[in-house]
Amino acid sequence: MTFYKHSGPRSYLTSTMTDRFDCYYCRDNLHGKKYVKKDDKHVCTKCFDKLCANTCAECRRPIGADSKELHHKNRYWHEDCFRCAKCYKPLASEPFSARDDGKIMCGKCGSREDGNRCQGCYKVVMPGSKNVEYKNKVWHEECFTCLDCKQPIRTQSFLTKGEDIYCAPCHDKKFAKKCFHCKQPISSGGISYQDQPWHSECFVCNTCRKPLAEARFTSHENNVYCVDCYKTDVAKKCHGCKNPITGFGHGTNVVNYEGYSWHEYCFNCKKCSLSLANKRFIINGDHIYCPDCAKKL
Repeated sequence: MTFYKHSGPRSYLTSTMTDRFDCYYCRDNLHGKKYVKKDDKHVCTKCFDKLCANTCAECRRPIGADSKELHHKNRYWHEDCFRCAKCYKPLASEPFSARDDGKIMCGKCGSREDGNRCQGCYKVVMPGSKNVEYKNKVWHEECFTCLDCKQPIRTQSFLTKGEDIYCAPCHDKKFAKKCFHCKQPISSGGISYQDQPWHSECFVCNTCRKPLAEARFTSHENNVYCVDCYKTDVAKKCHGCKNPITGFGHGTNVVNYEGYSWHEYCFNCKKCSLSLANKRFIINGDHIYCPDCAKKL
């Protein structure tokens, strides 16, 4: 494969006429106007763009008099169109290779097209040498490395992100979701609760460590509890019936007053059992009374 290098794009010489002179094609007077000298003919820029300009091999548009032009083997390009067909790197002042199919490529991409070249160092992978093949590409074993820690993958498992390759620990550190409880990466599986990811082994009762994946549970201050432990260790006790106020099942509404809590269905007059939720009441000792019964005490 032969590599070439341009000395730089060329521009057509344009001048301004000071004496009477006509465009070779449209016969317009070129006095005081820009013109191009093409094959010993004096041509106005409009006629040049329309009749004389070369066509860009990439974008198929004319290369005007005011554009910089590159050429190779009877083909022409705008300076901005002269790019690697693979990575689109500008090649106006870079070495390049011309493929048999007409494509222009930079040195690295051209090497990749030539047989079994290592995707890491771009050198040929010799037959019989230790190598890694992945998605129809090949690497020397020592070149097949994790993008993050730079260590060869060898016999380890690996994961990809786009075209990038990572060993499993680096991939987990960089991309895996973090468990809401232990803050460590979740490499597989896991449980989602309130839009937060958890390891299944972390999603257990905070008190008895019972797994909660398929059990009834509730949460309190970022911890989760099974129903029994929540009743025993966390839930407030009703000032009336002395049982836990859990919010489960019957009687989920709660009445709070001066640091005490009641099930709504327990917030009744001690004497006549009238429900006092959302009504006036009087507290006497540990008991509550409606105003009428309080007067009779």
